[in-house]
Amino acid sequence: MTTCTTPAGTPCVYSIGRRLSLLLAVQTVVGMGLLLALAYAATHMLFVSKQDQELRSYTAILADVLQDAYIQGGEADMMSKLAWLSERRPGTFVQVMRADASEIYRDASPTFDLMQAPTREMQFNIAADGRPDAYRGRLVLDCTEDTRHARRMAWLLVIATLAGGSFVAWATFWRVRSNLRPLLDLAAQTRAIDVRKPDQRLSLPVPIEELQPLIEQFNGLMERVQASYIQLEGFNADVAHELRTPLANLIGQTELALSRDRSHTELTDTLACNLEELHRLAGIVNDMLFLAQADRGIKARRGQPVSLADLVRQVTEFHEAPMEEAGLGIDIEGDVRLPVDEALIKRALSNLLGNAIRYAEKGSRLRVHLGPADDGGARVWVENVGPPIETAHLPRLFDRFFRADASRCELERPHHGLGLSIVAAIARMHDGLASAESSNGRTRVGFSLQHSASVAD
Repeated sequence: MTTCTTPAGTPCVYSIGRRLSLLLAVQTVVGMGLLLALAYAATHMLFVSKQDQELRSYTAILADVLQDAYIQGGEADMMSKLAWLSERRPGTFVQVMRADASEIYRDASPTFDLMQAPTREMQFNIAADGRPDAYRGRLVLDCTEDTRHARRMAWLLVIATLAGGSFVAWATFWRVRSNLRPLLDLAAQTRAIDVRKPDQRLSLPVPIEELQPLIEQFNGLMERVQASYIQLEGFNADVAHELRTPLANLIGQTELALSRDRSHTELTDTLACNLEELHRLAGIVNDMLFLAQADRGIKARRGQPVSLADLVRQVTEFHEAPMEEAGLGIDIEGDVRLPVDEALIKRALSNLLGNAIRYAEKGSRLRVHLGPADDGGARVWVENVGPPIETAHLPRLFDRFFRADASRCELERPHHGLGLSIVAAIARMHDGLASAESSNGRTRVGFSLQHSASVAD
């Protein structure tokens, strides 16, 4: 099957209305043509039947009349009867011959051209002297009028077929254009959608069953695009806000250091402060790059099954100092062996523990729960005792740069609000989901992991 292409190599644009009109017109012409051809064939058969009936009837009369004439006066009386009948029966031609093929009578001046006119003929026998075939007659019937009627009927049927096809094509094109008007309206509404008006949606005054799924899918896509656009705007603002503070610190400290001569020790302290801010900037940039990769659908590189409890213990050792400073203890419950990307899971566990340590009450105990999931994966969550989080804020905990309460951000341990977003990204990379709940002074934050069938345990 070949496809139409323009000289530029792009597919040709075609009209649904014109294509449907053409197809239906062709179908109509073919259908009506077959139907009317059958009607013409039936009419032709009626003409032939009528002509045969006429020939049989007239030959029977001729045979009887000529037989009686022969009995009464011989061949002379037969010829007289034939001449008399020819004058009263236009449109026919009669020829009579003896058994030895010698001709005794032929109509002198037939009313039609025997060679050119459409005719039908029939032969008959005349009994004489006890012989049933003593004479043989030939009757030719002029079918010019019937042929003329048949030709007129054929033209009439052809014109009717073409007219019917043309009418169907026009009616179909008009009807299709009328019924496709909602599509044109939707196209106009789509063209009118502007980036400055992302809340515009497609709609029809009268819902159409076939178009409604398309409208709903498009509007759903626009909802997601609008949400992503709003999130992107907020993300850009948050990035600018997060980068502004360390950049302002760098600029201020550098300008202050250059305002007058400084000792070696003072310049070293300034460079150390600037290095700390640069590390903070590098951390923000690296986290943003990691989240951008996760958003592109990159999956985790799973290794052999490992004990998640062992990974929690390794991460806990890294957080021993801040836990001792806050007087916190930790309980690890359960264990699951699962093929995971160890580095990513450690990073997610570290972010969860760091978040729990940051907001846990001093002297309380953290709780890390590891358990199997219904789908064969694992469920991991970290619980701390501390100020509850409002229910309205829970779904947004994993948004980038989101902080449920700005007052809860300790100045002595600043963070840029990407930790839980990275946890959610790592969960997605393992085909899982992040979740959080907070009630009765306890907050649980965790994620699920799905088992990978591509790695054998």
